[in-house]
Amino acid sequence: MENETIMSEEKIKVGITHGDINGVGYEVIFKTLSDNRIFESFVPVIYGSSKVAAYHRKALNIPNFSLNSVRSVEEVHTRRINIINCLDDNVRVELGKSTTIGGEGAFKALERAVADLKEGKIDVLVTAPINKKNIQSESFSFPGHTEFLEQQAGEGEALMLMVSEHMKVGVVAGHVAIKDVPAVITKEHILSKLRTLDLALRQDFCIRKPRIAVLGLNPHAGDEGVLGSEEQDIIIPALKQAKDKEGIMALGPYPADGLFGSERFKNFDAILAMYHDQGLAPFKALTFSKGVNYTAGLPFIRTSPDHGTAFDIAGQDKANPESFKQALYMAVDICKHRKLYKELTRNPLKSIDINELEQKE
Repeated sequence: MENETIMSEEKIKVGITHGDINGVGYEVIFKTLSDNRIFESFVPVIYGSSKVAAYHRKALNIPNFSLNSVRSVEEVHTRRINIINCLDDNVRVELGKSTTIGGEGAFKALERAVADLKEGKIDVLVTAPINKKNIQSESFSFPGHTEFLEQQAGEGEALMLMVSEHMKVGVVAGHVAIKDVPAVITKEHILSKLRTLDLALRQDFCIRKPRIAVLGLNPHAGDEGVLGSEEQDIIIPALKQAKDKEGIMALGPYPADGLFGSERFKNFDAILAMYHDQGLAPFKALTFSKGVNYTAGLPFIRTSPDHGTAFDIAGQDKANPESFKQALYMAVDICKHRKLYKELTRNPLKSIDINELEQKE
């Protein structure tokens, strides 16, 4: 019990990967961490390069931003912004360009951070954007962070969940080419994503009885089979099993245009889209610059901003840090929520106030 009390009083250690060194990663990191109030909530640990950070700081004309360079998490200072050097000093920054070195630099930082995350040396991970093409190598052959993290976790099924103040949107077929989407839309796969989403809403967002809207695959959700049979043959049976046998309140299938256009999505705690752009296009249209990409379903916590490397504005002091800031604070909140959920499931008769738990942190 004494050890548990000590752990609860420790600040949450937030690992932050610098992403592609030629993009806006360092800019949004600097802007987010410039508020000294952050030290009240967590300890920031950047996985990157002091040299690259200094280059970006000079390009952005940020004179008063100091970093505490450490060799490992064990050396971090709880009242400073720490950086673990993952690259050698020969690294070359070329702002706004997609380079092999940029991809290598992104992967080395990610690899080191994930290793620490798996060992429990950091509590959560927030990733700055990578370039999905230049990061490809023998060590990283994935469509993005989500699939890499799923492989590294070794358990659980990753669900890309886009989160904002107004909506939460998950996808059945994530980084999948449109021509391959129909093969991914199976009853078993939909059920698996629904289970992951339902649990995430409960343990990570403290929603007791989640209501999930499920979208159809075809226009107008198939119009009762006139525009496609997937709704009748696959999606509806999956929803029936989820509701009748597993107690998941999954409703639909709904036409995507009607649900988002009429704002009926506000009646639900989350939406499960069938494929990437079906869910992410309306999400970003409605919440861009404030949305967060959360990798649900894994034993560890990872968030990221909902934008890319933005090479076109790198080093120009034009990047909006709001999405990265939301990603960082959401990761901290989810960490607290998981502790609460674990305590509630361990002591189901005990009533716990989330505000009381956060005060302990």
